[in-house]
Amino acid sequence: MMLIPTHHFRDIERKPEYLQPEKCIPPPHPSPVGTMWFIRDGCGIACAIVTWFLVLYAEFVVLFVMLIPSRDYVYSIINGIVFNLLAFLALASHCRAMLTDPGAVPKGNATKEFIESLQLKPGQVVYKCPKCCSIKPDRAHHCSVCKRCIRKMDHHCPWVNNCVGENNQKYFVLFTMYIALISLHALIMVGFHFLHCFEEDWTKCSSFSPPTTVILLILLCFEGLLFLIFTSVMFGTQVHSICTDETIRTGRVRICSRTENTLRGEKTPGLGLILVHDQQDKLWPLSWPLNFFFPICCVNTCLL
Repeated sequence: MMLIPTHHFRDIERKPEYLQPEKCIPPPHPSPVGTMWFIRDGCGIACAIVTWFLVLYAEFVVLFVMLIPSRDYVYSIINGIVFNLLAFLALASHCRAMLTDPGAVPKGNATKEFIESLQLKPGQVVYKCPKCCSIKPDRAHHCSVCKRCIRKMDHHCPWVNNCVGENNQKYFVLFTMYIALISLHALIMVGFHFLHCFEEDWTKCSSFSPPTTVILLILLCFEGLLFLIFTSVMFGTQVHSICTDETIRTGRVRICSRTENTLRGEKTPGLGLILVHDQQDKLWPLSWPLNFFFPICCVNTCLL
């Protein structure tokens, strides 16, 4: 079977005469430091609102239908703390994934001055995006929703109203993980609550009427099951792409493989995960779990 060159899978112009730098408008001035990244896409905004609504609905049912009316205060306190912590981390990760620049390439930088500054060697290939007139790094792809080229773009996710790329993949992975955990936790609590209500009087196991209680629990059960399956698959896909140093867009044709990195003299981590730490940081063994499992920005932790 004839192998198709990888560049046929990319929206590129590889010959210098087709770069046409004279047709590129100089890039605008850099945005002020601290400017929030937000994609104004109606579908993405609606999906993000629905995501928050479903998490808050689960929060309402767990607290006011199952935990607060329970007579077992230890059970209610422990499960309330665990569920609320996971829900907070899920929503915080969602916000960070949505409001973080995923790695946008400067728009309109394919100018004559910039190309000359690259000091390209004879025969060296550069890639230009004809849509945003940018010189594209390896594994960068143009997103039609964000209208930008994104470094190491995995996919555009409407649920976070943003692309998943180089700078926010960690937050997206955490978001899918925490949603899967709260879905599993909610399903377990719904199962125990149904058993408790069958053994006891339905009028005593909830502050709502029995029909309302059943409807709320069934809806939460369907929601938890659906999101558990969906986010578990997404989490597994993301972890696999990190371990194999791939993205969804380059899953079949690996543009920047370990072999290519080796030929260029670059070292590729075995799990696609780089963890750089200061040897003088005595608290690093205690602080690195926080950097991995909390949606905080840490320059020492990078997911590739």
